[in-house]
Amino acid sequence: MTVEEWIAAYGDAWRGADDAAAVALFTPDAIYLSSPTEPAHIGRDAIAAYWRRATASQQDLKLCFGMPVCDGDRVAVEWWAVMRDPDWQPAAPSDIVTLPGCLLLRFTTAGLCAELREYYNPVFGSAVVPPSGWGQ
Repeated sequence: MTVEEWIAAYGDAWRGADDAAAVALFTPDAIYLSSPTEPAHIGRDAIAAYWRRATASQQDLKLCFGMPVCDGDRVAVEWWAVMRDPDWQPAAPSDIVTLPGCLLLRFTTAGLCAELREYYNPVFGSAVVPPSGWGQ
């Protein structure tokens, strides 16, 4: 699996809230850090449980990825998501969330992800379009 194929499959899994499709992209003992300040989700079962929780209330997801930057087995790729998520920030003026972020990935030679670190900056209450030239 190429990096581009992996990113496309990850995006499809997120759009479909498909935890089984998501965990198939990871090694059995993968490390998934959904936040730099929270404990890692280690292994496919923990990753699947995180995905089920994270995507359970997401609706109307619009998601795009930038161009990946590759260096050996390491990849960085930006993403931009706009969705409705009434459970994430219930006190926000609306349930719209804009979620730009970046994935830092480490791959095996088989094309599976052994480690994922994500960083994001949510904007609650409004849909924000990516800035001009984003993702190029």
